[in-house]
Amino acid sequence: MIATQQRTVTVWQGRVPFRVHVKGEGPAVVFFHGPWGLLWGPFLDALAQRFTVYAPEHPGTTPGEPDAVQQIDSLWDLVLCYDELLDSLRLPEAMLVGHSFGAMVACEVAAMRSSRVRRLVLIDPIGFWRDDAPVINWMLLAPQDLPAYVFREPEGAPARALFSIPDDPEDGALARTRLIWAMGSTGKFIWPIPDKGLKKRIHRIEASTLLVWGDHDRLVPRVYADEFARRLPRTRLEVVKGAGHAPHLEQPDATAHLVQAFLNDQSS
Repeated sequence: MIATQQRTVTVWQGRVPFRVHVKGEGPAVVFFHGPWGLLWGPFLDALAQRFTVYAPEHPGTTPGEPDAVQQIDSLWDLVLCYDELLDSLRLPEAMLVGHSFGAMVACEVAAMRSSRVRRLVLIDPIGFWRDDAPVINWMLLAPQDLPAYVFREPEGAPARALFSIPDDPEDGALARTRLIWAMGSTGKFIWPIPDKGLKKRIHRIEASTLLVWGDHDRLVPRVYADEFARRLPRTRLEVVKGAGHAPHLEQPDATAHLVQAFLNDQSS
């Protein structure tokens, strides 16, 4: 089995380091993780069997580099940082897969330079707002309540892997700090609501798009799938059973099967 490699790429005039996890062989797939940091698991391993997967850690979520996010003032700055990162990785063309906050960022990257993106996968994305169907603000939830909102089975192994707090007081305090900082590092670009104008830019996306939604998403109502599909004409929706807001973690085999088939399909 090919091991996962890590490399650090610095962008934004040398001020923003990205730690990038790389695994696999084949066409390039870039994965944009969600608000709680990168968790490499079976889903990304499955993609790496057919593709070269690049998974950057969002600035501020990398251990030892918490201040990197302070060099980025706005969502536009963030999108440009990712654009510079893809240039530095020598990826003039790639397929993008994003989850939650990361799906919104992937949309913004695709809207800015549509010619770069061959295919786009959005897993329970945010980016819009409806008063009649508000997105739950997870930054206002207590850490112990997060698993019940993010996962269909809050006591399951994926939930523990993402949110578990060690019993040791010092280790537990560090884990809580990292979780809160990760949410702050991503949350600064969506506070107070995750509508930062994507609806004005999303029409620029030309790539065929797959929407993946967990059938028990308690954070982002499924009505937002309709919002994305309405604005992205070359889109189809797949609902993953037995999953909450993170189907790629809770049902990695089923989600990977859907995503692999879509990325391999060259008919559209």
